[in-house]
Amino acid sequence: MARNPELRFVKGHGTGNDFILIPDFEGELEITPDQVRWLCDRHLGLGADGVIRVVRTARVPEVAAMADSAEWFMDYQNADGSISEMCGNGSRVFARYLDATGLITDSPVMIATRGGLREVSMESDLSITVDMGIPTTLAGTAVVTVGSRQLPAVGVMIPNPHAVSFVDSLDDAGDLRVSPGIAPAAIFDEGANVEFVVVRGDNHIAMRVFERGVGETLSCGTGACAAAFAYLRRIEAPAGREVRVDVLGGSLYIFETQAGHLLMRGPADIVARGTVLLP
Repeated sequence: MARNPELRFVKGHGTGNDFILIPDFEGELEITPDQVRWLCDRHLGLGADGVIRVVRTARVPEVAAMADSAEWFMDYQNADGSISEMCGNGSRVFARYLDATGLITDSPVMIATRGGLREVSMESDLSITVDMGIPTTLAGTAVVTVGSRQLPAVGVMIPNPHAVSFVDSLDDAGDLRVSPGIAPAAIFDEGANVEFVVVRGDNHIAMRVFERGVGETLSCGTGACAAAFAYLRRIEAPAGREVRVDVLGGSLYIFETQAGHLLMRGPADIVARGTVLLP
């Protein structure tokens, strides 16, 4: 693997959740956790919530078995350099880049992630829909701690772990400068994203999120799915409903199919490209 101090990059975002994409089609680069942290630093680097390496699936041994179904692998790292199973907003930005550069020409297409294969569809209104798979509710009672307050939460896996807490006001999340406490460790042994959710109306919720390895972000795609799923279970709704999820950076729309899959629809934009000199 070559180490190159100068990298080509593309910057994009989905409802304010922003990412640095590194084209590495043949898998020749090694981006270290330290370099990811520098790239994502909003004062010293480019600034982002995470880094996505764009690489052919067949070139990455850990996911090469998916190459027959998906040509492209979304190699995602959080802003702190840690590895994540996948990223919902990042998958839409990833697809937008592939489409804009002609690397994909069909819709829908499959992309490979550490959380498995994901089907992505380019919509006529320029939004992008991602099949996020079937979520599961984590067993046991969870608690989120904010300051001196303890809030009940629901554990949801999709495929990242989430602790979803329904609150009266989004202000109940506090300033989110530090990670809320999450318990018990037996449920969240690798940590979790934390969503604070308020109900705005029928099939309409809003949330704030603290992302594991990042901090508070303007949006979280898997978090919006976890929040919508927890809301639908809370109201005991049958499948076939769409939930609007307002995040600080806009709105996402989550539809639960009869088979239990969550389809996430929302915008994705490419805003810049260039080269960056790594320290």
